[in-house]
Amino acid sequence: MTKTKSGRKRAPPGRIRRSKDDELRGEHGDGGPDEAAAFIAETAAELVRLARGHRLDMLGHLLRMAELEAEEYLRLRGKRKLS
Repeated sequence: MTKTKSGRKRAPPGRIRRSKDDELRGEHGDGGPDEAAAFIAETAAELVRLARGHRLDMLGHLLRMAELEAEEYLRLRGKRKLS
């Protein structure tokens, strides 16, 4: 790897760096909205448990709202969670 003027490392020519979005699409299929909503619902549920386990009540509440919103999206689309 070469360095830029600011001292940051640069990927060698011909090598393409993938973004976090690309990584998520690769790990979870085509990245369509139904699949994204299912992934968000599942991940939010895990984060709700973590937040509540540490008595982070407001954060748990907000994450639960995100989980419910993702589940509602799937319900209205006639899909269920992809777990």
